[in-house]
Amino acid sequence: MVQLLNYIVWNPDIYAIQIGNWGLRWYSLCWLAGLIGAYFMVKWLFNNQNITTITTTVNGKKVEKNVFDPLFIYCFLGILIGARLGHCIFYQPDYFLTSGQHFIEMFLPIHFMTDGTIKFTGYEGLASHGGTIGLMIALWLYCKNTGVKMWQVLDNIAIATPITACFIRLGNLMNSEIIGKVTSVPWAFIFEKVDKYPRHPGQLYEAIAYAVFFFVGWYFYRVAKKKVGTGFYFGLCITLIFTFRFFIEYTKDIQVNFESGMLINMGQILSIPFVILGIYCMFRSKK
Repeated sequence: MVQLLNYIVWNPDIYAIQIGNWGLRWYSLCWLAGLIGAYFMVKWLFNNQNITTITTTVNGKKVEKNVFDPLFIYCFLGILIGARLGHCIFYQPDYFLTSGQHFIEMFLPIHFMTDGTIKFTGYEGLASHGGTIGLMIALWLYCKNTGVKMWQVLDNIAIATPITACFIRLGNLMNSEIIGKVTSVPWAFIFEKVDKYPRHPGQLYEAIAYAVFFFVGWYFYRVAKKKVGTGFYFGLCITLIFTFRFFIEYTKDIQVNFESGMLINMGQILSIPFVILGIYCMFRSKK
């Protein structure tokens, strides 16, 4: 049996900065860092492929329209709304869909207290599967409104997506949430905010994996010179992420009570369609 001293005791303050009752959480900073990192990566890709602007005809005259600047807003709203609704609908429908106040909490970062007051909580509960669905819908709307080719946008976003996914999981680590099962491996974390048992740092496993997946995509783009716009990168990204997500779930503790006793949990169930879609897109790209 590995001695307790070999484990990593984990109990960071959830706030990076706190002034009075106001505080900026590490989780929020990680989200911000992930989005900014992906923003600059996609901006570089768009510039590298000369697609930051497109030529359109207005009143018989040809004009240059910037198509990159709106992309960040589409992505931000799509990910945030999708991730929030995904968590509420997939993981806690028995709470959020059972009363008017709880339904409002799906959309607003507040919580109605039992004494009648309202507490600002931030969005506590975001699901990556919902975020992915929201992002795909947002990109479809973006392409429809700007005229940029859908597969070209999806491939470029897919190259940068693992950056955001990596930082989000680091945010989960700072929050001591999405914890792993009890284990005796020497690199286990004791999440003191949860209990005193050594557990798999599932968030760290995922963060490391997503960082690796980014460099895999980067290799195909810069070294293998794989063409963008065929759907290959989109398929590669979601296949790698959700295949890993399926298997890493075996190291995680259940997130909601209804998962107890299930052969495969909700995260695994939701990952299967994305893996199938990813494999299809990679095969389709060969045509």
